[in-house]
Amino acid sequence: MLPPGSDRDTRLCRRPAPLPGLPGLPPRAAKENPSLGTDRADTVIIGGGCVGVSLAYHLAKAGMKNVVLLEKSELTAGSTWHAAGLTTYFHPGINLKKIHYYSIKLYEKLEEETGQIVGFHQPGSIRIASTPTRVDEFKYQMTRAGWHPTEQYLITPEKVQELFPLLNMDKVLAGLYNPGDGHIDPYSLTMALAAGARKYGAQLKYPVQVTNLNFRSDGMWEVETPLGIIQAKRVVNTAGFWAREIGKMIGLEHPVIPVHHQYIVTSSIPEVKALKRELPVIRDLEGSYYLRQERDGLLFGPYESQEKMKLQDSWVTHGVPPGFGKELFESDLNRIMEYIEAAMEMVPVLKHANIINTIAGPITYSPDILPMVGPHQGVRNYWVAIGFGYGIIHAGGIGKYLSDWILDGEPPFDLIELDPNRYGKWTTTDYTAAKARESYGFNNIVGYPKEERFAGRPTERISGLYDLLKSKCSMGFHAGWEQPHWFYKPGDETGYKPSFRRTNWFDPLGREYKQVMEKVGVIDLSPFGKFKVKGSDSVKLLDHLFANVVPKVGSTNISHMLTPRGRVYAELTVSQLYPGEFMLVTGSGSELHDLRWIEEEAARGDYKVDIENMTDEMGVLGVAGPYARHVLQKLTTEDLSDSSFKFLQARHLKLADIAVTAIRISYTGELGWELYHRKEDSVALYSAIMEAGQKEQIDNFGTYALNTLRLEKGFRAWGAEMNCDTNPLEAGLEYFIKLNKPADFIGKQALNQIKEKGLKRRLAYLTLETDNVDPEGNESVWHNGKVVGNTTSGCFSYSAQRSLAFAYVPTELSKVGQNLEVELLGKNYSATIVQEPLVLTEPTRSRLQRKG
Repeated sequence: MLPPGSDRDTRLCRRPAPLPGLPGLPPRAAKENPSLGTDRADTVIIGGGCVGVSLAYHLAKAGMKNVVLLEKSELTAGSTWHAAGLTTYFHPGINLKKIHYYSIKLYEKLEEETGQIVGFHQPGSIRIASTPTRVDEFKYQMTRAGWHPTEQYLITPEKVQELFPLLNMDKVLAGLYNPGDGHIDPYSLTMALAAGARKYGAQLKYPVQVTNLNFRSDGMWEVETPLGIIQAKRVVNTAGFWAREIGKMIGLEHPVIPVHHQYIVTSSIPEVKALKRELPVIRDLEGSYYLRQERDGLLFGPYESQEKMKLQDSWVTHGVPPGFGKELFESDLNRIMEYIEAAMEMVPVLKHANIINTIAGPITYSPDILPMVGPHQGVRNYWVAIGFGYGIIHAGGIGKYLSDWILDGEPPFDLIELDPNRYGKWTTTDYTAAKARESYGFNNIVGYPKEERFAGRPTERISGLYDLLKSKCSMGFHAGWEQPHWFYKPGDETGYKPSFRRTNWFDPLGREYKQVMEKVGVIDLSPFGKFKVKGSDSVKLLDHLFANVVPKVGSTNISHMLTPRGRVYAELTVSQLYPGEFMLVTGSGSELHDLRWIEEEAARGDYKVDIENMTDEMGVLGVAGPYARHVLQKLTTEDLSDSSFKFLQARHLKLADIAVTAIRISYTGELGWELYHRKEDSVALYSAIMEAGQKEQIDNFGTYALNTLRLEKGFRAWGAEMNCDTNPLEAGLEYFIKLNKPADFIGKQALNQIKEKGLKRRLAYLTLETDNVDPEGNESVWHNGKVVGNTTSGCFSYSAQRSLAFAYVPTELSKVGQNLEVELLGKNYSATIVQEPLVLTEPTRSRLQRKG
């Protein structure tokens, strides 16, 4: 075993592979490989940990032939075999709860299905709250649990003690209890999944090392091994902490890094042995550790602070040592002593226990602690399932999720938070290391709404205005970009002050709202994803991709890409700037998610188009408010009047002698333009606009105010009101869906069927009577004592002076005037469905005014 931190250069010598963006190698003739047993595969999975084996099991069980898994040493080598094996229904995310739920339900029946013992214990688990803020967090999480099938309860200290009688109750204020939680033996689990995979026809080959990947011009992959080459329709990288090395074979730098995780196992403890039932797993969140029963002793695992925790960064710079598989690192009890002391205070029987085993092994972290799952942008037919800090609980659900996506051509439900394309070239090794430290150290910190984390920031992805604005506002992080959330004025309490209730941004947000509604405001929108699409087939491609019609030259529209099942994959603005040349704009978090889909469809249909990602080269300023035209007209000779520059028109012009593409559109719903320009011109353009608007009292506004303005206008947001879990009809997007257009756009057939069957739920528009708390989204909606739906987003409406939310509810409860309740921080607030929007958009107001 190499000592921790060894800097020995262990990089393998590989001949360079062609980048998948290039045409690729010509197809080779297939040769028989008796040693491998196969030379062709539908899917090759690289890596035999629990995630890779689960995918092989699910693909084969679903009927896919020729599933081949390649493992360089033996199954479970890497992180799987030494994992603590915790399983929990709990997750603060919404759809990741579905992954956890599926995993546990699968593990419950896997032994019966495969005949393999899995060692699954389900004594439940309790998260301990020992501060009032933590109790608020539990209430916040309970609000999000009501519309999920998992059992979860907020329990009293008395109930906590009843379930875990060995606790010191001095600091316990409450517990978050999941009865079905527990732990499983990772080795046995993987072997059971492997038995199932073989039973259904998958081939698991080991030890077989992948030495190179070659992309072919026909879209196939050649997977090179010492035993020969396998030709595959797709490759899935499930290689754990070897994932970077697989990625490098095709020119990708996957942002994953190994973290040293330690846990200790004690000898038999008399008080534990005397118990009549197994103790639930506890998670002492202030102490930052988990603790569970292990036979008659206890197993304890801490998450150290970012200052104390250890990364195995030499593996990132020099590669994983050859032969490393079922080895461990040197343990370091001094590093975790403060956590041991915290555990001994909370569970006093630990003080007299002997440590019989200390495990210190590598687990892989991504920058934000969440794995990367799905197809990768820029590389056809290359998929990943990597970066699992919690691979055991994710393995079952992710295997099913990926299998469904591969077989059906679309994700079974929305999991954009796991999209590998949330990272890009801006995600450097230094950034990955800084964020992995932060994520590991923050494992158990309070999870607030609107959470911001600051390690590794800023990245290279800063707009042209960052240096000018950074001291004047609270910045948010969006896909690597810094973007103003709200701006400071003298007397404001500045900085990031997270809370479950209204906090220091509440009054400034109202000020910015008023600025846009009554005067004119400027917002930096540079993080938008921006693509240029042109070529002889561009119109044909976009007509196939989008449910709306293709806009005419000089025009813009809102368009949606749907999945084959008729779900909303993406929302973009589409502008035809010249005949056959389009600019497509999407939200910052959707940039590569959307680009991958467009590129995939272009390649599948062999459309003659050029697609260029302009996101990093182009800055965007939004100017909005009743005086927006007055201000911009001072800077150009172009006629900006309503009759000359209509709503949803796009044109090239000069403002203060700076070339811009101006689109008359604004997510605020007020009179406004989005101004697309060279990033290096941002400061000059911004300064000219601010100078020209002095008389109109122009000022900045941020994304928090933008969100309030769009909600008051009834504008939907992708990722909230619409995503791969929703169809456009239930989301109220009928206006943008042209079912009668001649082109057979993706999802058209499914939408016609949905329309014919009728909708089971609809998006409703609610006002709420609250106190010092406002809806954020994903809260439970109640009616007659039952949960009937969920909010999607919400805010405080400064025009109505009450809370406002969108929510999905059953069709029969979706009529205007319907009374409902929305749960916020453990309390149900009365809500009423109202006619949308609360505030008419400026184009609608102008149109009504013209009609008299």
